[in-house]
Amino acid sequence: MEYTVPLDFAISPLATTLKSALHSKIDQKTKPLGALGQLETLALQIGLCQNSLTPHLTKPSILIFAGDHGVVAAGVSAYPQSVTAQMVANFLTGGAAISVFAKQHAINLLVVDAGVNADLAAHPQLINAKIAKGTQNFLTQAAMNSADCLQAIQTGADLVTQQHATGCNCIGFGEMGIGNTSSAALLMHTLTGLPLVQCVGRGTGLDDKQLAHKVTVLQQALKQNIGWAEVRSPSIANDGLPASAHPIALNALATFGGFEIAMMVGAYLQAAEHGMVIMVDGFIASSALLVASCLYPQVLDYCVFSHVSDEQGHQALLKHFNATALLNLNLRLGEGSGIALAYPLLQSAVLFLNEMASFAEAGVDSE
Repeated sequence: MEYTVPLDFAISPLATTLKSALHSKIDQKTKPLGALGQLETLALQIGLCQNSLTPHLTKPSILIFAGDHGVVAAGVSAYPQSVTAQMVANFLTGGAAISVFAKQHAINLLVVDAGVNADLAAHPQLINAKIAKGTQNFLTQAAMNSADCLQAIQTGADLVTQQHATGCNCIGFGEMGIGNTSSAALLMHTLTGLPLVQCVGRGTGLDDKQLAHKVTVLQQALKQNIGWAEVRSPSIANDGLPASAHPIALNALATFGGFEIAMMVGAYLQAAEHGMVIMVDGFIASSALLVASCLYPQVLDYCVFSHVSDEQGHQALLKHFNATALLNLNLRLGEGSGIALAYPLLQSAVLFLNEMASFAEAGVDSE
């Protein structure tokens, strides 16, 4: 089966023409060399993303993609599937952690119904982009067919383009979906080759017995999908993808992913095409980035990793990306919460680059 929506993103590597000048500008600030640590690395990256010696952050936004998962029927979560829709309502009424943090830092927050198994009431912050009422149970069949998978990717891309058109140049993606740590673990295992047990975590707070059951279910899913790239998942052609594209990334996404994860894949790729600064949240958000980076590795150049999740697979994913996160607060909430908490550090990086005096301006001896 050929997909109907071609994947054709044009992501440029970061321009390096200003790299030396940015380094010099950072080094000439009134401080010892390297004294601002990761903030200096961050300022350099943001300057390169925007190809500017005076970068700025405008209209920061977080999109929370929400979707349900058929595999929840196998008992992989401590919470029932109904919690997905209930938490979406909580986001929209301002009662969730991300709602509080986004308001605190003046970050525009939107919630996307990618595939919630409920009919959600209209709300100014809710975007209805539902592909279906949840994915299929990947214990018995692919989570989604190729057309739905590709539609989700394109929808995520289109939503980012809409935000970019408003003047947003810094964006992050959160998620909500009971059962989605199971999808993330299988994507991670499939695309990194790391042992499954290193990819599976406690998710919504499983105890040891429940965690063991989750591992057993995911092992069963892998056995059920032996040869999945050719058989279980509908074939997805790779036309339009770069030569570096991972040959199985899209099939892995269709087989084990969720609609919210697929939308995040497209969102990451489109944000990078627009040259936006991309803030990455925790485990599920990083699993979507893993798929995106298998397709277009240069997407990682635009990514700032907000925090180290307490979900064990995330630490291994960060190592896979060769990434250093800004915060380590033992978070495992999702929702984009780590993004909102880390955003002030991006503001500080830009402010010191633009407003902190140089040695010459301050009349301070540099030697």
